[in-house]
Order: sequence, then C-alpha cells, then structure tokens
Amino acid sequence: MISMVRGEVAVRRPDHVVVLAAGVGYRLAVSSETLRRVPAVGKDVTLHAHLVVREDALALYGFATEEERDLFLLLIGVQSVGPKVALAVLSGATPRELVQALAAGDTARLQAAPGIGKRTAERIVAELRPKLGADTEIVITRAEVADARTLARDGLLELGYTPQEVDRLLDGATGERPEDLIAHALKAARG
Repeated sequence: MISMVRGEVAVRRPDHVVVLAAGVGYRLAVSSETLRRVPAVGKDVTLHAHLVVREDALALYGFATEEERDLFLLLIGVQSVGPKVALAVLSGATPRELVQALAAGDTARLQAAPGIGKRTAERIVAELRPKLGADTEIVITRAEVADARTLARDGLLELGYTPQEVDRLLDGATGERPEDLIAHALKAARG
C-alpha cells in the first residue's frame, strides 16, 4: 500500500499532480484544498496517499494532510460515495469545516459538492457523525494547525512574496496562529 509520496512536482493540474520520486512519476488525484498547498512545478512536495485498486485500474489519491486523507477514507466507506465524489466533497471546504458540518448535521453544505444529492448528504451525515464522535475535537485541532499554515502562506503571498520565498520563510516557523507564523517569516526575511 502506498501511504506517502515525496518528490519533485512534475505536473500540476486542477484535478491531479504528478510527483517524480526515485525516477517514477506518480499521478495523484487531489482535491482543490490539497492543490492549494502543492508548490510550483520543480519544487519538492510530500503528499499523504491512498491507493484504490479496481479490476481495471490502480488510482492513487493525494492529500496535503493526514486529516484530509482520514476524511477521504471515511467518505469512501459510505454507500454510494466513490473516490471522485469524496474528492468533490473535500474540495468544498477545509477538513475542519467538513468535520464541523458533519457534527452539525449540515447536509446543505455537503450538497454543494457536485454529485451529492439530498439522500447521499443525509446518508453521509448519518453514517459519519457517530464515527467522528469524540475524535471530532482532535481532528479539528490538527486541522486548525494546518489551516493556520495555509492562512499564513496566503497572507505572505498577498504581501508580494513569491511562492518560493514563502516556502523558504515558513520553513521551520513555529506557532499555532497564522499571525505567529507570519511574524516568524517576516523576521526571517529581515535577518
């Protein structure tokens, strides 16, 4: 089972990326949330992965965080939700927002994703709400840290830094809030 792929981004498309690792190009289908965190072509990336084996194909799915992969696995465990529909759901919100929507029983939020009707959204909530249970807070807390880094990255890009500069400045930055990460990056830029 392939659980992680680390290497150079060779191709970056709206629905997939190709990561060159040890001379092999791995095509990973990704959500738009993950794609936002994938650096430019030529840069190194690490993606959590899940391999789906079918009679006619081997499909590899990539995720920026373990939390997103965990939600993907929960989603594909729901009847009538396949990998493509699960990626569509993950593309609509951050893992934290999805967990909150599931905990709140917000079927309308799920129906916003292509391929999700009322019955499927209700089934997802009914099946996943009990599975999240006490783990909801843990998932939300881990997702908040990942979201803080994304917000800090977006903030630095808005300040005019290039994606390469942002990656360098955030490398090794510590803190749980976007403000802390940005402050660390700006100090690194000055000195």
